[in-house]
Amino acid sequence: MKRFETSKVHIGNVTIGGDAPIAVQSMNNTDTCDAQATLEQIRALASAGCDITRVAILNMEAAEALKTITKESPIPVVADIHFDYRLALEAMRNGAAKIRINPGNIGGEDRVLAVAEMAKERGIPIRVGVNSGSIGKDMLAKYGGVNAKSLSESALYAISILEKCGFHDIVVSMKSSDPLLTIESHRLLREKVPYPFHIGVTEAGTLREGIIRSGVGIGALLAEGIGDTIRVSLTDDPIEEVRAGISILRALKLRSGGMRLVSCPTCGRTKVPLIQIAQEVEKRIQDLPFSMTVAVMGCVVNGPGEAREADIGIAGGVDEFLLFCKGEPVRRVPAESAVDELIRTIYDMNA
Repeated sequence: MKRFETSKVHIGNVTIGGDAPIAVQSMNNTDTCDAQATLEQIRALASAGCDITRVAILNMEAAEALKTITKESPIPVVADIHFDYRLALEAMRNGAAKIRINPGNIGGEDRVLAVAEMAKERGIPIRVGVNSGSIGKDMLAKYGGVNAKSLSESALYAISILEKCGFHDIVVSMKSSDPLLTIESHRLLREKVPYPFHIGVTEAGTLREGIIRSGVGIGALLAEGIGDTIRVSLTDDPIEEVRAGISILRALKLRSGGMRLVSCPTCGRTKVPLIQIAQEVEKRIQDLPFSMTVAVMGCVVNGPGEAREADIGIAGGVDEFLLFCKGEPVRRVPAESAVDELIRTIYDMNA
């Protein structure tokens, strides 16, 4: 698919925008003041495939902890700042790869200018973050409440403050808990600015509902070529955000590699506990360091053929499974050992 063209922005050693790969982000939920706990979570996120992470900077102690965190982190660290511009300045001094601010709540233009000048001097980009809960009263009155026009115009206003300061190393973020509002806002703004977009559905919910709402909002925008970096916001372990984000990109063929599971929805022909087996396979392959498509199918009648594009799979019979590769049968294995045999064969194929 053709992506909407934007300028390139460098966040540490990760480039977003232009023709750069779409980066997956998350946000730490640790206390940033606890540098070691934060680093432990960052390393876990990086191992799961996270490209960029963000930490909350609530006070000077957290900004000071950034010095250790950014020095030891395997991925770029973004400092999330609200209200106090001095925290942004200290975060940049201590190695933040990007600053996330809302210029409308950081203070007067002189304070925004101070942040922009240091960011420009140090080559640090600024993410302009606007969401449906932070739209100013004037915008709400002008456009009749929270809608795509008031959200996109709020983003334009925030961008204009930085541009007035002569700063253009910008990433744009507009988020709502409403996927449709998120989509419509980006459609309005994409023709008006040259900057890369950080896209996501904020306050999306817990794991199940959050992935659905994020998949709709993020997936629709990416399918239209909008989006240069993504975050799936979940009320769950941040690692689940990363896994969901990667899955969305793979579904749209915007990221290759890794382990992918395909499985059938079951029917009356199924004579094995397919749901439990598929869930076990998914859990056991998600962190494997290989690039394969694995199938778990319900019956030997249609299973191997329907999953012919899979590298390897199992199809249920009566108390047994047929192990197959590229749709071709290999051998039959007892149901109770089918998952172990599948995993063992995956390792053998990648030896």
